[in-house]
Amino acid sequence: MDEKLISGKAIGKEIREEIKEKVAELKKEGCTPGLAVILVGDNQASHTYVRNKQKSSGEVGMKSELVELPSTVTEDELLGHVAKLNADDSIHGILVQLPLPNHIDENRIILAIDPAKDVDGFHPVNVGKMMIGQQTFLSCTPYGIMKLLERKNIPVRGKHAVIVGRSNIVGKPMGQLLLQQDATVTYCHSKTEDLPAITKQADILVVAIGRTKFITAEHVKDGAVVIDVGMNRDENGKLCGDVDFDAVVEKASAITPVPGGVGPMTITMLLENTLQSAEQTLAESQGQK
Repeated sequence: MDEKLISGKAIGKEIREEIKEKVAELKKEGCTPGLAVILVGDNQASHTYVRNKQKSSGEVGMKSELVELPSTVTEDELLGHVAKLNADDSIHGILVQLPLPNHIDENRIILAIDPAKDVDGFHPVNVGKMMIGQQTFLSCTPYGIMKLLERKNIPVRGKHAVIVGRSNIVGKPMGQLLLQQDATVTYCHSKTEDLPAITKQADILVVAIGRTKFITAEHVKDGAVVIDVGMNRDENGKLCGDVDFDAVVEKASAITPVPGGVGPMTITMLLENTLQSAEQTLAESQGQK
C-alpha cells in the first residue's frame, strides 16, 4: 500500500529544503524574505494553522511577523494594518488568516492586500492572471497538488480530471491549473446529478467538499489517482478526509492520505510564493540601480 501513497509530508520536506537554499542565497544579496500573518480572534484551528506557518517560515530562514488582533477589531482598523504591511519593504508576503469575524467583509480585506504581496493567491488580480495563464501567485492548495502530481510523475496531459467542489480557494483554481496542463476537466458540486457516474470517469479525482468520508469505492474507477483535500474528524474524533480512504485505497493507483497528504503542501507553497515575491522585489531593485 505504501507505494500508492502520495506523501505531501515527504514531498513538502524536499521542496522546503530547496526553498531554504534559495533563501540563504537571497540573504547573501541582502534580502530576507518576510511573511506577515494577520490573525483575528481566537479560532483554535486558525491559531494552529498560523503557528505551523510561522514555524515553517522560521525553518527555511524567512522573517516571520504575526499581527494578532481581537475579534472586536473594526474593519477599518484591520484595513489600517493591511495598509501598513503593504508599505513595509521588509514584508514580501501578507496573509490574512480566514475565516474573519462576521462583521468584517472578507472580500474587502482581500482586495486591500497589494497583489504583489498576496501570497495566498486570493486577490482577483492574481486569480485573473492565473485564469489566462500569466505568471502570478497561485492559490496554495491547488498549487501544492500540482507539485504532488509533478513530483510523483503522474501524467496530467490528456487525462480526465474530475473536481468535486467549486470553492474559490480550491475547486475553481484546481480545475484551471489542470486545464493548463492539458487535462480535460469536469467540475462537480452539491447540485450534480448522479455524482458516481461522473467521478467514475476520472483518471484524476480531486475531492474538496468538507464532508467526512463522502467519496466511497463506488465513486472511483480502478486505477484512478485520488487527491483528498478534506480535513474532517470522524465519529471517533480522528482526522480524516472527504474520501473513505480504507475503501478507496484498494481501487486507486495513487492516493493522498489525511493527514500528511495535501495539508503540508499548502504551507510549503505559501513559502514558495513568499520566496518568489522576495526574488521579484530584489530583481526590481537591482534593475533600478
